[in-house]
Amino acid sequence: MAVTPLAQNARTSGVRSRPPSRWNSPGRSAAPLLIPFCVLFIVFFLAPVGYAINESLHAVKRSGLGFGSPERIFAGLGNYTRVFQDGTFLTGVGRLLLFGMIQVPIMLGLALVLALLLDGTAARFKRFFRVVYFLPYAVPGVIAAIVWAFLYNPDVIGVDLLGDGTVLWSMGNIVTWTWTGFNMLVIYSALKAIPSDLYEAAALDGASPWRIAWSIKVPMVRPSLVLTGVFSIIGTLQLFNEPMILSDVTPAVSKDFTPLMWSLQVALDHNDYGLGSAISIVLALVAGGLSLLFLRLSAWLTARGARP
Repeated sequence: MAVTPLAQNARTSGVRSRPPSRWNSPGRSAAPLLIPFCVLFIVFFLAPVGYAINESLHAVKRSGLGFGSPERIFAGLGNYTRVFQDGTFLTGVGRLLLFGMIQVPIMLGLALVLALLLDGTAARFKRFFRVVYFLPYAVPGVIAAIVWAFLYNPDVIGVDLLGDGTVLWSMGNIVTWTWTGFNMLVIYSALKAIPSDLYEAAALDGASPWRIAWSIKVPMVRPSLVLTGVFSIIGTLQLFNEPMILSDVTPAVSKDFTPLMWSLQVALDHNDYGLGSAISIVLALVAGGLSLLFLRLSAWLTARGARP
């Protein structure tokens, strides 16, 4: 058996290698660095979620004519039952699902096209257009909704875009204008991480820029598209700023237009924090379930496309 010089020197010098101490392991060295994150995660995420769950399991009982002091009682799953007894929640979720099925593909499609255009070899002034595309995202959502509410004034444009049949898509225009640049930046970052050798090899084989974009770039940024899709699903179900602003402008948007608006209404206007918390918890579960379903569907389509 051959012996390396390093091993021979170790034997002759009598030095024995020692296993690393458990106190000096990489995991223990990184533990202090994780403490700030864990503290913030517990304080600003787990604690509010736990508080909301606790509130959703309780209700306020008022006796007599309401002159006595209210009593806080344990309601169990009673508030969750009330969420589904009223059709407001299901109507709001159905409205948002219709909104998302049309608005999200348009928004992500525009983001992908803009990212591909910026990544093209013939593109000029890339930094300028990156800023221009991303600029709407820097505008606060409430300010953007107010500005667009003025632009939607029928006296200005001559068309009623805030009616019963059009207000949902007017909101879709605001959301698309706001978030396309953000999603474009995520996809563009993924494009910049693709090795340029792939493009050069494809060009040598005679592939056109369109063919390179469709056959190389789009498949390589699929994880980014899935990520932005999950973000868009969650954001759609949390739609709040745009309809809340437009509810003061048009009667087509009621105070319970979306589940979050209904949760705010019952919690603040009716002092029913148990029902409001239950609405939020159920909405979070719906968002998580739809996101998981989207991830499973994306994985299945990817695996099916990879088969010969």
